Amino acid sequence: MPKLKTKSSVKKRISVTSTGKLTRKSSFKRHLLFNKGTKMKRQARGTVLLDSSDVKIVKKFLPYL
Repeated sequence: MPKLKTKSSVKKRISVTSTGKLTRKSSFKRHLLFNKGTKMKRQARGTVLLDSSDVKIVKKFLPYL
């Protein structure tokens, strides 16, 4: 069997925790921030665990976790 290629875009956006869960950055924090509430901007800080329905898709893109 040949080696499988890792998707470079996913490799840059997703990180793996020590327990094997996948994390991503929160969305909606790039531009037009004056329209968005302080609470939303504060809660969008940091990282979020990836949803279980997305984990199945992303694991295909990262074959060598």
